[in-house]
Amino acid sequence: MRTLLVGLDGACRGVLDPLFADGVAPTLASVFDDAASAPLQSQIPPWTPSAWPSLYTGVNPGKHGVFDFLAFDGYDWGLVSREHVREHALWELLDRHGLSSVVVNVPVTAPPRPFDGALVPGYVAPEDPACHPEGTLADVRDAVGEYQVYAPADVDGDEQVEWYERLVAMRGRAFRHLADEYDPDFGFLQFQQTDTVFHERPEDEDAVRAVFSAVDDELAATLDACDPDTVVVASDHGIGPLGDWEFRVNEYLREAGFVRATRGEGGMPSWTRIDRGREGDDGGSALAAKLVAAASAVGLTSQRVGRALDAVGLREFVLDHVSTDTVRAGTERVDFAASVAYMRSRTELGVRINRAGRDPEGVVSPSEYPSVRADVVSALRAARNPDGERVFSAVRPAGEYFDGPYVDDAVDVVAVPKRFDTYLSASLRGDVFDEPTEPWNHKRDGVLAAAGDGVDADAALDDPHLFDVAPTVLASLGVPPSDRMDGEALPLVDGPPPEAYPRFDAAEPTAVDDAAVERRLSNLGYLDDHEH
Repeated sequence: MRTLLVGLDGACRGVLDPLFADGVAPTLASVFDDAASAPLQSQIPPWTPSAWPSLYTGVNPGKHGVFDFLAFDGYDWGLVSREHVREHALWELLDRHGLSSVVVNVPVTAPPRPFDGALVPGYVAPEDPACHPEGTLADVRDAVGEYQVYAPADVDGDEQVEWYERLVAMRGRAFRHLADEYDPDFGFLQFQQTDTVFHERPEDEDAVRAVFSAVDDELAATLDACDPDTVVVASDHGIGPLGDWEFRVNEYLREAGFVRATRGEGGMPSWTRIDRGREGDDGGSALAAKLVAAASAVGLTSQRVGRALDAVGLREFVLDHVSTDTVRAGTERVDFAASVAYMRSRTELGVRINRAGRDPEGVVSPSEYPSVRADVVSALRAARNPDGERVFSAVRPAGEYFDGPYVDDAVDVVAVPKRFDTYLSASLRGDVFDEPTEPWNHKRDGVLAAAGDGVDADAALDDPHLFDVAPTVLASLGVPPSDRMDGEALPLVDGPPPEAYPRFDAAEPTAVDDAAVERRLSNLGYLDDHEH
């Protein structure tokens, strides 16, 4: 293998350094000891479903089109997937240059597009995701035993930690099996549990150590089996403790006259305080993913929630675990169509204006839009927590963070919490401020390290950005990055200048020589063994 990219969701030096000092992750520590490394600035918003597509395409969300866990169509919504990512992944660009890849557990990669190699999707995929090539999941399970995307929803205590370790081991075993089958030029192995553990067990030091020890074991085995020339470690964002406050943006906007509420149809249902007391986000919970996927499949209204839960067999589980707070929260929601401006989803980090001509029942005319946006910006900039501190470090029009053909799909006003210390909520639950729903959440700075052949470990890394990862990986393989990429190859590797690639067309598969792929699979014995 020429280049191995290891993805650690939510990792940062604040998490890693104590583990390195205590000898919990010696293999990972040795990579960093030999590497050029630096904090890696994430994008806005620094959340898994938008950040990983930015990392693997090298472009901002305005160009690839994914801003959140949810994709909105007017006031309707569904769970994001690879079909919403409208730009080439780096392994698809490698394919155009005759290089093969194995990709395991990377979020927002289902359903996969064809390329020379193999892909097993990660987070937000269904439990039994479509893989590339067809039959890959069965092949992996035949070869290495059980393979799941998520842990069971009802595990806790020691069993939950054991599942973290099992899921980590599944990723490593699957990756090594596929690397052995395909002998790829490039490998991408991602671990999600490094983030999950901090969302679900943030104060449990033993659980954190167990997860990173398991990751380290799989990294050691993978380095030994694949012997990559170059190793790149990257995270999509950092993670750390929150401050004292949760800020309910829509309650604040309701007081300012922007939000209207409804107890009938429309708006965003609330999944707050389900099971472990968390609002559904990217902690890796199978329950949260199933709830969102099920609800998006059958509609938004509270009257349809029971049907959605029945569809995934979760009605009894939820009835046993949902608190009365959740029931009350579910009876009142933001009325998207009647509101002037509102937060659709807390992980979008911003406010959408209900603009006529764009949104189905828009109430803000195009001529009024600039002044309404300015009013929203002013209102959010004025927000102070009960301690008298500003809630946001920056409140700006979306165009200052995103550019590209899909900017209109984003929020209109981006609001960045100060130091990312405040937990934002989109729920309508009475008070504007309360204690945070969870004690840890995402931070802007992740981590980057690169070591191996052709890597200048002494290179100065001046504020590397998430968008720089894809062009840097391509450069390590001698492949030109796309001239549409917002990042650039970091000076730690030498590579060719950017070149123009064909525009991404979701209706057309990646340019793959099908006959060549079939020959490759046949040579590996895959076609004979699996009848594909």
